[in-house]
Amino acid sequence: MARFAAGVIRLSIWSPWITILVFLLLTVAAGVYTARNFAINTDISNLIAPNIDWRQREIAFETAFPSRVNNILAVVDSPTPELSTLAANRLTSRLRDNPTLFPEVRRPDGGTFFEKNGLLFLPAEQLGKTLGQLEQAAPIVSILARNPNWRGLSQAAQAALGGVQSGQLELDALAPVYDRFSRTFEDAAEGRPASFSWQELFAGQKLKPGDLRKFVDITPKLDFSALEPGKEATDAVRHAAVEAKLGPDYQARVRLTGAVPIADEEFATVKDGMLLHGTGTVIVVLFILWLALKSARIIFAVFVALAGGLAITAALGFMMVGSLNMISVAFFVLFVGLGVDFCIQYSVRYRDERFHKDQLKPALVNAGIAIGGPLALAAAATAAGFLAFLPTAYQGVSELGAIAGVGMIVAFIMSLTVLPALLALLDPPGEKEPLGFSSLAPADRFVSRNRRWIVAVTLGLAIVGLPLLYFLRFDFNPINLRSAQVESISTFLELRQDPNTGASAVNVLVKSQEQAQAVAEKLQKLPEVDRVMTIHSFVPDDQETKLGLVRKAAEVLEPVLDAKPVPAPDAQEARAILNETAGLMEIVAQQPGAGGAAAKRLAVQLRKLAEAPDAIRNAAERAVIMPLELQLDQLRMALKAEPVTIDSLPKDLKTMWIAADGRYRVEALPTGDPNDNETLRNFARKVLEVEPTAIGGPISILKSGDVIVVAFIQAGLLALVTICILLFIALRRLQDVLLTVVPLLLAGVITMEICVLIDLPLNFANIIALPLLLGMGVAFKIYYIMAWRAGQTDLLQSSLTRAVIFSALTTATAFGSLWLSNHPGTSSLGKLLALSLVTTMCAAVFFQPALMGRPRESADSGTNAGNRS
Repeated sequence: MARFAAGVIRLSIWSPWITILVFLLLTVAAGVYTARNFAINTDISNLIAPNIDWRQREIAFETAFPSRVNNILAVVDSPTPELSTLAANRLTSRLRDNPTLFPEVRRPDGGTFFEKNGLLFLPAEQLGKTLGQLEQAAPIVSILARNPNWRGLSQAAQAALGGVQSGQLELDALAPVYDRFSRTFEDAAEGRPASFSWQELFAGQKLKPGDLRKFVDITPKLDFSALEPGKEATDAVRHAAVEAKLGPDYQARVRLTGAVPIADEEFATVKDGMLLHGTGTVIVVLFILWLALKSARIIFAVFVALAGGLAITAALGFMMVGSLNMISVAFFVLFVGLGVDFCIQYSVRYRDERFHKDQLKPALVNAGIAIGGPLALAAAATAAGFLAFLPTAYQGVSELGAIAGVGMIVAFIMSLTVLPALLALLDPPGEKEPLGFSSLAPADRFVSRNRRWIVAVTLGLAIVGLPLLYFLRFDFNPINLRSAQVESISTFLELRQDPNTGASAVNVLVKSQEQAQAVAEKLQKLPEVDRVMTIHSFVPDDQETKLGLVRKAAEVLEPVLDAKPVPAPDAQEARAILNETAGLMEIVAQQPGAGGAAAKRLAVQLRKLAEAPDAIRNAAERAVIMPLELQLDQLRMALKAEPVTIDSLPKDLKTMWIAADGRYRVEALPTGDPNDNETLRNFARKVLEVEPTAIGGPISILKSGDVIVVAFIQAGLLALVTICILLFIALRRLQDVLLTVVPLLLAGVITMEICVLIDLPLNFANIIALPLLLGMGVAFKIYYIMAWRAGQTDLLQSSLTRAVIFSALTTATAFGSLWLSNHPGTSSLGKLLALSLVTTMCAAVFFQPALMGRPRESADSGTNAGNRS
């Protein structure tokens, strides 16, 4: 290998301009190819190979119900359910005006079907009670229907007070009602957004957050040629919400979640700060290179070789995998972090040769002779660590392994061709001082005298810490790899708390309605299942009884609701009405108790509104009347309920539960905390025991975790075996292989123990750092074992340690840029890579020299040659 390296370098520097020209042509071609084919797939589900049984079921489900995969879910929140409904209806209407960009727009929790038949989903007893109360309130309803304004409110208040005077109502029972009106009028008088909920008033209790939330489910047209395919659609939804004045008119907040916004914001999160962090990384790396190489010309040569190698690796990567995923995108940093090691090792060795004999070309060739073998072995071992993931089902990392493995070969070639050619052209000045760390001579003597103690203590600490590995956490919930700060994820996490949203559901596909019902009955018996839904869930039971109750109530209420409205009072009449009502309130306010206090409070607000400008009074009226008109319209619609069958269900509802090929969907929701991974995994296990074909988020979490653990073990063992074989072929001594591998394994064990101590769980992204540790770490170990075999002593003060330390610093800086990422998955990968690097460097610099001891007397290259370094 030394002879081969020397031959390659001689050829490269024989006519360096030819080498550089070929390199530039390849770099430009690679850059053009990368620019034309650059693509990133942000779908985390694609990180697992599609040929696994549960992934095949998942893909089949996505094919059967594509609208559940490529969708935008607009979440509309307002202070009251009525305002949320009005805002969602207006947004739906606005989006349906653009069918080209939004082929399908649905109201999963609203629309004509639910407005018309919603009462039928109540239990018969509750429905009878509700309709009975409405029939008793028919006189009040009649007043409000004919006069949805100040006059009607005043007349309704007088009717209620008449009930108090006749003894039919308790004044204290009206206190909550008066207080609700008072709060609304106070807000209007103070210029604050005012709202009032008749639904809350009728319910007699505070509404839950889910009651204030409405949904618009959107299937957009996507541009898959763009890095953010749904950006145009999501921007259009936000623009429509602004144009529709949902905020000013309904105090509505619109947030977007769903597969499309999550994927787009995933990419945006990854690239956020990338330029800043990348620029900072380059500056820091250049500074470290200056400390290591002390020559602007050498640094320039290293930088150019790395940049060109990165461009070539990127082009080869896109040729191999088509598009990057959220893990393989890290190959940019891995290439720079690891490729710079080869360049530094060669450059430091070249400087050392130049110090001993100040001749340019001989120094370049001799550096290749000295470092060519270690570099080749290190490159092969590092590539093996990456390529070990290729046979696994963890497709996201296998693609990274393919790109980074090829990248290590590219980096090795660059360090023996382009780098020497550039140095030959630039001709850096010779060295005036030795390159080692003479200040570390005491450390060398300490290691030499206390090597057994160092080995014993280090191994002892690692062994004592082994029980910590029992507490090593695995977090394979993909949602935890995403930033909770972005709107789509924060909204999803909030929705997951509400079981009615189905964010943590599993699904089963069956061939018939009968099978759907049978599966639903089996799943509902599981204590881990909270609720099961099918298309039958939208066909109310006991319809004949319920429809009879609705028709009976309609006979009383429809004539009242259909009465012709009376013209609204003008401003002067409105002031008089308010003063008159305030006077009535002041009379009853003389009574003791909560009712009297509430009446007094309301009287004060009514007097203020009578004297207030028209704008304030109109705002107060609108806050009360707008939801009243919605409630009256919904009541009119609900009294027209008709028998419901599966055939009569609206098309957009049926397409959510019946696939185009006729299969039916069964959905089950878990009991317990949906944010607890173990709860979801247990729920998935129990469902799979009953229905092995089930699929969905919790099952994906369970199964993908199993796939990744198996892939981690397979890749780790394969990398270890491959590296051991490479080492044995190169070193030809089992003892030397062990002297290289033991520090490597020690670094891995200590890394995982530290993960427990600093509470750093393994996840989808960062678990790859551990097998890669074998590839990354073995390079440092190889440099030391080869130097030791050559008879070199005092390793800590040698130029080798200089190269290793500064190489580690540059690599750590590159990994640190990942750590600083705003994307949690990328950040955790950078954090674990940096930790792995620190442990493996310490194992190489301090533990391995102590473990090896003094070189053998029969060193292959002779002690004198080694000592010179």
